[in-house]
Amino acid sequence: MTGKKILVVEDDRYLIGAYVAKLTKIGFEVRTAVNGEEALQALADFMPDLIILDLVMPKKDGFETLVEIKANEKWKHVPIIVATNLSQQEDIDRVMKLGAQDYITKSEMTVDDFIRKVKMVLHVYN
Repeated sequence: MTGKKILVVEDDRYLIGAYVAKLTKIGFEVRTAVNGEEALQALADFMPDLIILDLVMPKKDGFETLVEIKANEKWKHVPIIVATNLSQQEDIDRVMKLGAQDYITKSEMTVDDFIRKVKMVLHVYN
């Protein structure tokens, strides 16, 4: 049991299910949001140790959400892994400059690879 909290911001219901199933199985507490607006609402009463953030979402995209999180004194130190299907170098450079900890291209990574990346960022080695 890690006791660590993760906020997954993703609009693909299948991926949300896969991430939540894997992450809770290994002991993480997981909250989900399907767009940037929901993510910011969730952060009002849930302080995660990590945020997984998609970029292409309805209402408020991941770029805008990342900027707002990093501008907030309360949340700016929370590491963010951007998990998206955008794979252009300019998108990667942009989110890293905006303060993301890491960048994952979802189409190039299995759920198990994703879990390894999460554990690495959170320094969880079980």
